[in-house]
Parts: sequence; structure tokens; C-alpha cells
Amino acid sequence: MLTSKQRAYLRSLAANEDTILQIGKGGIGDNLITQVNDALAARELIKVKVLDSAMLYPEEAARTLAEAVGIEVVQTMGSKLTLYKRNPKNQKIFLPKQKSKV
Repeated sequence: MLTSKQRAYLRSLAANEDTILQIGKGGIGDNLITQVNDALAARELIKVKVLDSAMLYPEEAARTLAEAVGIEVVQTMGSKLTLYKRNPKNQKIFLPKQKSKV
């Protein structure tokens, strides 16, 4: 689970990223889930656009992908989703540390 500080950090990184995947009228199928998983393995942080032709809302798409791929939804803004999944084998993004509870 991401802290608000970590989420803000990821949002700042995503501001410079382009949208690399789109969800269209076909919705979220096995092929899209594979593409999301592969993209996250390579980049750790991606942006996905939900097209108007899709039969689901961006929040619903984010929730479905989070359950299917095991990712963190960083943000949904308008029709765009920002998704994060840490890759322990090829980590590129180092999140701010969580404060330890005393």
C-alpha cells in the first residue's frame, strides 16, 4: 500500500510520461492484461487511457486492472489511469521511505 507521499512522488514522475496503452470497446481482456503486466515489468510506472468507446468508467477499469495484475493505482484523472508495480528484479523507481510507527 502506497503512502500519500509515495503516491505524490509517483504522480510527479508520471507527469512527464506518455500514455502507452488504451482501453477501447473491447474492454479489459487477457491480451490487455498481458500488455499491462509486460509494460509494468519494463517500466514500473505507466499511463493508460480509457477511450470513450469503452463500456466502463476509468475508476472501474483501474479497479479491474488492480485486481487482475496486482498493481497500485496511483491516480485516475479524467480518462487516464496511472499505474505502478514494483519490479524487484529490475527496480527503476525508488520510492520515499515510509515513516516507521513508534
